[in-house]
Amino acid sequence: MDYTRALGQLGQLARFGVRLELEPMAQALAALGHPERAIPVLHIAGTNGKGSTAAFAASLLQRAGARTGLYTSPHLSRFTERICIDGVEIAPERVAELVDRVLRLRELELTFFEVATAVAWLHFAREQVDLAVVEVGLGGRLDATNLCHPFATVITSIGLEHTEQLGPTTAAIAGEKAGIAKRGVPICTGPVDESAARAIAKRARSAGALLLRWGEEFEGSLERAQFSYRGPGGSLDGVRLALDGEHQRVNAALALAASSFAPGIAWDDLLRRHGLASTRWPARLERIAPHLLLDSAHNPAGAEALAAALPAEPFVLLIGVLSDKDVAGILAPLLGRGPSRLVCTRPASPRAVSADDLARRARELLPQLPIMPIEGVPRALEEASQSGELVICCGSIYLVAEVRRLVTGEVSDPVAIADPFSRR
Repeated sequence: MDYTRALGQLGQLARFGVRLELEPMAQALAALGHPERAIPVLHIAGTNGKGSTAAFAASLLQRAGARTGLYTSPHLSRFTERICIDGVEIAPERVAELVDRVLRLRELELTFFEVATAVAWLHFAREQVDLAVVEVGLGGRLDATNLCHPFATVITSIGLEHTEQLGPTTAAIAGEKAGIAKRGVPICTGPVDESAARAIAKRARSAGALLLRWGEEFEGSLERAQFSYRGPGGSLDGVRLALDGEHQRVNAALALAASSFAPGIAWDDLLRRHGLASTRWPARLERIAPHLLLDSAHNPAGAEALAAALPAEPFVLLIGVLSDKDVAGILAPLLGRGPSRLVCTRPASPRAVSADDLARRARELLPQLPIMPIEGVPRALEEASQSGELVICCGSIYLVAEVRRLVTGEVSDPVAIADPFSRR
């Protein structure tokens, strides 16, 4: 099997959706020799902030000298982005080899995400990583990643998303995400509402996990672009974070608190400073050209964080949104920042809202704003860039990824595949 065929096989699996059940994955890992058992893991769940927290944590652990695996989803341009060791993506030929190996377990009928997760474990085990940072796919309790052996777990945030699978309230969703809690393992939580906090605390008590809460056992602050931290591992002051935005203080603090429990690491301030300052995570307030900023905000909480972080200069908003998202909740905080124009387009997804429909919904919120619906992303980007003002591109990772490829010429996969559930 070559890489293109492996992607095709994964794409076919994606049509069958996601399975919230652990037994098939447990059987697969057993058949593969339990590659997950020898790898201490930092396991990260949450609604927003998982990727940035994972990136901070992986950078910290790598700077401390640990050979560090990183497993995240979704990807922007290449499936290989999901599985990295010390910042280096898995080779396409290794993906092909390992996908072929996992798919030989035909009787288990594994899903897209289960195969991808098994490939990550096999790669990390073969390359003998010291530690791994693993992002939950959906929820936590029944996610395919929840068979790992964590040294610490994290819940970054709780919001109303994937309610059909996880429950209709933040408390229900928090209970599912807190299902990653393990006996004797610290669980670090970001700022959440009161009902979610109670649900997490209940799950932590039931599991026998040590609960560390934002604002109680640890915290982070950001003043004049200088980050400070108090919590496990000691204090840190005057650090410039590599990732922009006020919300990154939470993600950086979560990464510091959780990584302080990593086995075999002798931390000092210099290592932690370098780790935070050298973190790289694309499409998070990423300025890829002088007048173009990309952000992966694709739900109301992400849009609010982006709106709060926008620079004080005139800007054009280039946006595309999927139909299963809270379109008004995404638009409202961004329109509230007063863009000079709004360019609506349709990301390359069958679930995307049309440019005309998105423009209509935006007019309902801000009728006086100049709004242009343009279906093709290349033409939409060209139109948004006409004035020379800063262009903010957001609303869907599909859109952000396409714009990023158009501008940077970044290599993309020969076959486009995406996660089967509504993450983008």
